[in-house]
Amino acid sequence: MLIRHYYHGTRVSNLESLDLSDNPQLTVRFPTTKWNSSASLMKLYLSGVNATGRIPESFGHLTSLRTLDLFSCNLSGSIPKPLWNLTNIDYLDLSNNHLEGPISDILRFGKLRSLSLANNNFDGQLEFLSFNRIWTQLEFLDFSSNFLTGPIPSNVSGMQNLQSLYMSSNHLNGTIPSWIFSLPSLGELELSDNHFSGNIQEFKSKTLDRVSLKQNQLQGPIPKSLLNQRDLHYLVLSHNNLSGQIASTICNLKTLQLLDLGSNNLEGTIPQCLGEMSRLWVLDLSNNSLSGTINTTFSIGNQLRVIKFDGNKLEGKVPQSLINCTDLEVVDLGNNELSDTFPKRLGALPDLKILNLRSNKFYGPIRTDNLFAQILVIDLSSNGFSGDLPVSLFENFEAMKIIGENGGTRKYVGTYYTISLIVTTKGLQLELPQVLTTEIIIDLSRNRFEGHIPSIIGDLIGLRTLNLSHNRLDGIIPASLYQLSVLESLDLSSNNIIREIPQQLASLKSLEVLNLSHNHLFGCIPKGKQFDTFESSSYQGNDGLRGLPLSKDCGGNEGVPQATTPFGQDQEEEEEEEEEEEGDSTMISWQAVLMGYGCGFVIGLSIIYIMLSTQYPAWFSRMDVELEHKILTRMKKHKKRH
Repeated sequence: MLIRHYYHGTRVSNLESLDLSDNPQLTVRFPTTKWNSSASLMKLYLSGVNATGRIPESFGHLTSLRTLDLFSCNLSGSIPKPLWNLTNIDYLDLSNNHLEGPISDILRFGKLRSLSLANNNFDGQLEFLSFNRIWTQLEFLDFSSNFLTGPIPSNVSGMQNLQSLYMSSNHLNGTIPSWIFSLPSLGELELSDNHFSGNIQEFKSKTLDRVSLKQNQLQGPIPKSLLNQRDLHYLVLSHNNLSGQIASTICNLKTLQLLDLGSNNLEGTIPQCLGEMSRLWVLDLSNNSLSGTINTTFSIGNQLRVIKFDGNKLEGKVPQSLINCTDLEVVDLGNNELSDTFPKRLGALPDLKILNLRSNKFYGPIRTDNLFAQILVIDLSSNGFSGDLPVSLFENFEAMKIIGENGGTRKYVGTYYTISLIVTTKGLQLELPQVLTTEIIIDLSRNRFEGHIPSIIGDLIGLRTLNLSHNRLDGIIPASLYQLSVLESLDLSSNNIIREIPQQLASLKSLEVLNLSHNHLFGCIPKGKQFDTFESSSYQGNDGLRGLPLSKDCGGNEGVPQATTPFGQDQEEEEEEEEEEEGDSTMISWQAVLMGYGCGFVIGLSIIYIMLSTQYPAWFSRMDVELEHKILTRMKKHKKRH
C-alpha cells in the first residue's frame, strides 16, 4: 500500500490521526516527496506494519506531528536528518527495528515525553545527556538492547519528571550515577545486563514499581530504601556481588510478586516471614551463602509458583508447609546440605513440573503414593537414596508419557519468569538458561539404588535424558527402552547389569550419548544407526562385550541378534540357568579341546609329510615343531590336573 494524499477517500492533509498499526500483512511504501503540506496530521501510528527500508526523509515535512509510532516496522539505516525538523514531537517510538548509528542528535526533540529506541543497533556513548536541560517533560526513556558503551554521565539535569528508565542489555559501565537514585518520581528502573560496578545507593523515590539491576558487578548491601516501598512488584538484583544478610524488613513489600536475589554473596538465614508474602509468585535466593534451616512456614493460599534455594549451605529438612503452595511448578533445592527422607508430599502438588534435590544428604527408600503427574524434570542425583527403584513413581509420571512438540513455537516452563536449571545430560553438567517443556529428564544417578531397572520406564516415551549411573542396579537392560524414541542421552554406567545389550535399542534414532561402561555385559554390541557412532568408552569395563568399536569382533555372528532372556523372567530362573550353563560349558569346552587335539595331530602329521616330500624351508619346520611342542605341553598339564 502506498500512503498517498488520500486515505479511504479522506485527504491526509485533513487528518489529525492516522492509525495503520497492528497489521503485519500490510506492506507500506512511504511517499518520497512532500506530503501535500499535511499541516494537520498530529498522530501517525504504523507499528507492526512491514515498511522495509529506511525512514523516509519526507517525514520531515510533517511539522505538526506530535506522535510517531514506527515500532517493529523492519526499518534499517540511520535516523535521517530531516526528521530533526519535527520539533513538536512528544512521543517517538522507533524500537524493535534495525536502525543504527549514534543517537546524539536526538536532543533536538526538545518536547519529548516518551522516547523508545530499544532493540536496535544504535552505538556510541551517552555523552549527549550531559548538561541536558531541555527534556524537562520526559517521563519515559528506553535505550535498552542496543550497543551503547561507556558510563552514564553523572552531570545530567533537567530530567526530574522521569518515571521510567530502561537501559538494559548494552555495554554500559562505571557506577550508576546518583542523579538516577535521586529521581523523585522514578517507578521503573531497568539497568540489567551491563557492566555497572559500585554500590546501589539509597533511592529517593517512594513510588518504585519495578527494579532490575541483574547481571552487573554491583556490590555492597541491599539498600534499606528498597525494602520500604509500598508498590514494588518486581525486584531483581541477581548475578551481582551483593553481600550482607537479607533483612526481615523485606517482608514489608506486601505487593511483591517477583523476588530474585540469586547468584550473589548473601549470607545468614532465610527470613521466616517470606512464606507469608501472599502475592509472591517467584522466590529465588539461589547460589548464595545462606545457611541454617529452611524454617519458613508457607501460608495457605499463597501464590508461589517458583522456589529456588539451590546452591547454598542450607541444612535440615524440607518444610512440610510446601504442600500449601498449590500453584508450585518449580522446587529447586539442589546443591545444599539438606538431610531428609524423600519429600513424598510434594507429589500431591498438581502443577509441579521440576523437582531438583541433587547433591544433598537425602537418604532412605523412595515411597510415594502421590502422582507427580505433571513432572518433567526429576533430579535426585548425588544423594543417599536406597532400596529398589520405585515402580509406582514411574507409573504416575503422566506428563512423561507424551512426546512434546519440538518444532513450531517453543514453550518454556514458567513463561512469566526465566527458569534456569543445572542438569547433567549427554555426559556433561550444563546450566539450562531456560527449560523447554520438552526437556524431560530423570536423573537418579550416584545413589544406592538396588534391584532391577523397571521395564515400565519404557512407557515414558517423552524422555530425553535417563541417568541411572553409579548405583547398585542388577538384572538386565529392559528391552522396553526401545520405545523411548526421542531419548537423547542414556547412562547406565557403573552398576551390576548383566546379559546382552538388547538388539532393539538399535532403533533409537535420537540417541546421541550412550554410556554402559563398568557393568557385566557380554555378547555382541548391536549394529546400525546411532550404535555405529558410539566410541569404545561407551562400553569399557565390560570384558564380555564384543563387536565394533571394541577390538574384540563378533566373527561371523557380528550384528546378529543374540539370544535374549524372555522379558520379565524371574531373577531366580536366570541364576539357575547361569549355573547350568557354567556346568555344561565346562564339559563342552573339554570335548572341544580333545577334538582339537585329535584334529591337530592329524594335521601335524600331514604337514610333516608335505615338508619332507617337498623340502619346505627350515623356518616352516621350526614352526611346526614349536606347535607340536605346545600341544604336547598342554596335554601333559591337563593330565596332571586330572
